[in-house]
Amino acid sequence: MKPTDEEIEEERRRIRYLRILVDLTQSILYQGNLSYQEAMQLVANTKKTALKLFPGKEETYDLIYRPRFERVLWEVYGRTETDKILRED
Repeated sequence: MKPTDEEIEEERRRIRYLRILVDLTQSILYQGNLSYQEAMQLVANTKKTALKLFPGKEETYDLIYRPRFERVLWEVYGRTETDKILRED
């Protein structure tokens, strides 16, 4: 069954929202104004929101966004422990 125009537009809206959310989260992390724990919580909250937008896509999130956030956490905080925080959800 072919998706309706409304369904296609809704999917595009969710993709745009996620892209903005991830870019904003990355920008906030790069500012370095958060404690490491606050940064980890921000990443965890971003993941929760992403999975609400796209239920059942945790593996996709882990393939696309997790490495991106790990890189930022490493560059800004010199460490990354996303296995512990991001896997607890």
